[in-house]
Amino acid sequence: MIKLKWLEVSQLLEIISGFLSELRAWGLPISLTESIDVGLATMSIGLFDRQRLRYTLGACVVKSPAHRAVFDKVFDIWFSLPSSSDISLSAPDQLATTEQGSLHSGALGTGYSPEEFGEMLFEALLSGDDSLIRRLASDALNMYAGMETGRPVAGVYYFYRTLRNLNLDGVLAELMNTGFSEAKSYTNTLQKKLLQEDYRIEIEKLKKEIQDEITRRLVADRGAQALAASQRTPLPENLDFMNATSQELAQLRRILSVVARKIATRLARKRRSKKSGPLDFRSTIRHSMSYGGAPVVPRFHHRSVSKPEIFVLADVSGSVASFARFTLQLVYALNSQFSKVRAFAFIDGIDEVTEFFEKASDVAEAIRLVNTKADIVWVDGHSDYGHAFTVFQERWGKDISPKTTVLVLGDARSNYHTPQAWVLKEIQSKAKHLWWLNPEPRAYWRTGDSVIGEYETYCEKVFECRNLTQLENFAEHLE
Repeated sequence: MIKLKWLEVSQLLEIISGFLSELRAWGLPISLTESIDVGLATMSIGLFDRQRLRYTLGACVVKSPAHRAVFDKVFDIWFSLPSSSDISLSAPDQLATTEQGSLHSGALGTGYSPEEFGEMLFEALLSGDDSLIRRLASDALNMYAGMETGRPVAGVYYFYRTLRNLNLDGVLAELMNTGFSEAKSYTNTLQKKLLQEDYRIEIEKLKKEIQDEITRRLVADRGAQALAASQRTPLPENLDFMNATSQELAQLRRILSVVARKIATRLARKRRSKKSGPLDFRSTIRHSMSYGGAPVVPRFHHRSVSKPEIFVLADVSGSVASFARFTLQLVYALNSQFSKVRAFAFIDGIDEVTEFFEKASDVAEAIRLVNTKADIVWVDGHSDYGHAFTVFQERWGKDISPKTTVLVLGDARSNYHTPQAWVLKEIQSKAKHLWWLNPEPRAYWRTGDSVIGEYETYCEKVFECRNLTQLENFAEHLE
């Protein structure tokens, strides 16, 4: 263990305490035991080996692959040191402030034209000179980013402004032409693709150096704590289904399978635990004879625990389509935990779409079939819960039994049509459970054309379900 003076230890603990507090502010669950592990690990490693410190602290606190990106982002801000030679133990807001702490610092200066800079950058990428690439990244910010002290602009603005001026796509094309002409022995396609990949890697290195330099300068200007607070974003599992971008939705789809496996394991464990009934006294005494009459191994009556049957009624209109997609995907990922799953999609008309989910290779393909082949539009394609529920009751209401759990997915905004809440009353009288999942914030319920108040009367419970965390919490009821 590195020997540190008491003053240095107290400063180090202040840095770690601030770092852990910031991770918790971003939503990462960090226990007291993990905090102690982080402190001990940091005191053993010190701050000089930044990559080793990153991997060690990550191993202590990151429990989900979805949280890794958040950890790396906070780490880059909190420990944004330019090099090991500049590291000194200091307060968190001064951690990245060195003799190069200006927003306009640069190792090479800007005493040359953009053409000269472009030539130097081309040669650095062609030769793979990491040291020169690092210095050129700093100089590129001096020339093109226009960073100003105290200006509350996010780093992404400076990053894309710099890349736009560098024209890295053109640089890559020039690198490929030069590389192919010099490597005359590269006669087959595979060798050329490998050379192209090498150049792409060098360009990604340049981008990473530019991002790191931007972070370092912003921390030097504003302080680590202020910068981290200004860039906080929800964890992937807390992203709102209805407001997520296409990139965020893709991230949610990647982690949904992990959530589904976790829920399936919990449901199976609960079901096994419920099989054990009250003590079977007669069987216990009979089997105790092999132990001299001592009831060493108690015997219990076994209950018959059946898997539920699920009916899902999903509003797939534009306003809640993303929410319906994720919920249906989760239900079908848990298919082994149910005796039967039947899906019904509606807008102002309703149709059973079970076969689409059973035959399609994935949920995305099933949703496409629903949108193109299902009879879910009755008049104008605007949500009409009352008509859709009435048709459901007429065509499939007889299939609901005391073993059926009915899930309704939607925001209950019926465009001022008659809600026909009596249908839910009929369903409730026959089903085992009737639950409603609403993707809107609870504060918006019963406002405007929302009729959730009338439907809620006949539902066992209405759940606010806007993100994966809330969806996972609800899934605990599916037993």
